[in-house]
Formats: sequence, structure tokens, C-alpha cells
Amino acid sequence: MEPVNTYDSGRFSTSGAVIEKESALLSSVFSWMMAGLLTTGFVGAWVMSNPALLSKIMPNILWIALAELFVVGWLFLRVHKMSAATATTVFFVYAAANGLTMAPLLAYASPGAVSTSFWITAVTFGGMALWGKTTSRDLSGMGSFLIMGFFGAFIASLVNLFMGSPMISFVTSIIFVIACTGLTAWDVQRIKQVAPAVQTGTPEFRRQAIIGALSLYLNFIIVFQNLISLMGGDD
Repeated sequence: MEPVNTYDSGRFSTSGAVIEKESALLSSVFSWMMAGLLTTGFVGAWVMSNPALLSKIMPNILWIALAELFVVGWLFLRVHKMSAATATTVFFVYAAANGLTMAPLLAYASPGAVSTSFWITAVTFGGMALWGKTTSRDLSGMGSFLIMGFFGAFIASLVNLFMGSPMISFVTSIIFVIACTGLTAWDVQRIKQVAPAVQTGTPEFRRQAIIGALSLYLNFIIVFQNLISLMGGDD
């Protein structure tokens, strides 16, 4: 079942029932997203505390990064067509796997770069999510443009895994940050649009909550990773 678009002529319903449904769905979405981030953080910390495991991951980091790029691209294409069970499974498997791939980045980046990147990501993410929730402007056109930018950067990053160009890496990191920051607002608005058509407590409600959480999780993680890359990393 495809998400139902309840956006109509640039206006959102403000009835009490609609607002209640929007609040319930957004609350569930952000709860699942937080669970995903905690899963990633737990797995990443576990890998970083095991030098032997970390040393096995490092020689294969190119192929791991390649696989992760494919997974991210696939998720962006398929996330809105998944069942609740599939979306839940993919969400937590990807969150755990992301902890493995992020561990080397976090282990070799400077603590200052990691801390600063995290707080910039969190504040920016919160601001864009709030804008997506409160704006009456239709963000669908902006979303389409940002998706094109994301996949352009994705293809360039894929090629650059073999070219190793610092300039391409720098430019694609900037594009990823801009695209996923803007997509955060777009995703939140789409979640609001779906909410009036979804009955709280039903399987479809769970499906939409997981799908929304997965989309927002991807935005957060991609921005965080690329900010670390832009800030340099190593001490």
C-alpha cells in the first residue's frame, strides 16, 4: 500500500483529530528513529572496544563503504514500498551494520570533529524537522530536486571510491549534507500528510512509523558522516 498524500492545494487540515493523528505518528517515528541511532551507537562502541575486530574491518573498508553506498541507494528507492515487518527488520539490521562501518571512522577521527559534527547534525536536524512540521509551504518540489542531488552525489561517490579524488570527496560530502538536511523537512512534511489516512494502532500505522523513522535516520547518519569527513578527521 502506497502512502496516501493528503496534501491539497497548499493547505493542511488543522482539525483536532488530524493534529492528534499527526502528533501520534510523528511521536512514533521519532521514537523508532532514536532506537535506530542507539543501536548504531551501541554496535559502534562495541566494535571500537574490540581492537582485533576493528583491525579486521579496516583492510576491507573500501568494499564495506561500497556495499553501504549500494544499501543506502536501495533504501531510498525501496523504503516506501516495504511492509511493516520488512521495514522493521531492514531498519534495525541496517542500523546495526552501520555501527560496524562507522566504527573505523569514529576511531580514527579526532574527538573534536566527532563531537562538533554530532551537535551540528542534531541541531540542524531538529530545526529542519520543526520547519517540516510547521510550514504550510508545499515542499514536494524541493524534495524532488534534493533527491536528484543526492543520487548525483551517490554516483559520484561510487566512482570516487576507485578514483580517490579529494576534491570529488569534498564536493560530494557538501552535496550529501545539503540534500539530506533539506530532505529532513520534506520527510517530516510527508509523514504529516500520511497521518490523517492512518488509523493509530493498526499495522499500517506501524509500517508508516518505521518507514518514516528509516528515512529520517538515513538523513541524520549521512549528514553526520559527511560532516566528519568535511571537518578533517584525523588528529
